[in-house]
Amino acid sequence: MKLILSRKGFDAATGGVASPIFDDGRLCSLPIPEKTGHPQGFLSYDAEGTLRARIWFEERSLGILVQDLTGGKIPATAAVHLDPDLKADSLPRLEGWKPLFGQGGAAERHLQKQGVGAGDIFLFFGWFRQVEQVNGQYRYCKGSPDLHVIFGWLQVERRIELNCTGELHRWMDYHPHCQRNYHAFNSLYVATDQLCLPNISRCCPGGGVFNDFAPALCLTASGQSKGQWQLPAWFAPHGKNTCLSYHGDLKRWTSQPDAVHLRTVGRGQEFVLDTQEYPEAPFWLDRLFSNLQG
Repeated sequence: MKLILSRKGFDAATGGVASPIFDDGRLCSLPIPEKTGHPQGFLSYDAEGTLRARIWFEERSLGILVQDLTGGKIPATAAVHLDPDLKADSLPRLEGWKPLFGQGGAAERHLQKQGVGAGDIFLFFGWFRQVEQVNGQYRYCKGSPDLHVIFGWLQVERRIELNCTGELHRWMDYHPHCQRNYHAFNSLYVATDQLCLPNISRCCPGGGVFNDFAPALCLTASGQSKGQWQLPAWFAPHGKNTCLSYHGDLKRWTSQPDAVHLRTVGRGQEFVLDTQEYPEAPFWLDRLFSNLQG
């Protein structure tokens, strides 16, 4: 099994602000806006008055959050790149829908070079900050830290090469990576029905989101910038033949008594770990999924 730490949602370059952690601990990853020149599709953060479908986060449209937190730089009706798509109640769904994740270009080539496929697990993380609502508008809490937080997962049932196969179903058509001529090297990852971890029995869907913040989901070391991570000690690559991809420089890793600190690379979306040399990985994943509520 391969474990992929996948950076998704708003970042400094795309979106420009952090995704929100609400005062009750709920997490909401903000999907990035659709790039200029890419197909606009059928989705927007808030589609009122347009022909596009509106994306929901619980009882509110994402448009309210995006417009408030970006100070209006991204309007509520902007087209959105909903990927990964993990929550069934974000949109009206056709029968047969499953969580999906699309990837293309250099990042997809990296996944294939690493041999990512059926049975492997994506853990999606992003940039988060705590927010509050004042006079009906959302804003970031003064002094709240910037954090990298795991917000969702997808275990791969199958990978579809979108430019050379006819395997698509109608319920997939809305996804941005299924739009015509999206990318020259373009794949779609479909979730399993149920999560399956080696030697562990846990009843969880094959893809979804962590509804609430928990310390175990936070990658960022306490008091550090968001790219300075604290991971379980077994992540350390010292004395092993493989390591988390893009992080082969051992100077990035600093061992602590019960953990390891990692100075992450500034670029890259998909960090892959082959767990063959890391037998503790399934048990760590099992503890993460114990944070699921509802």
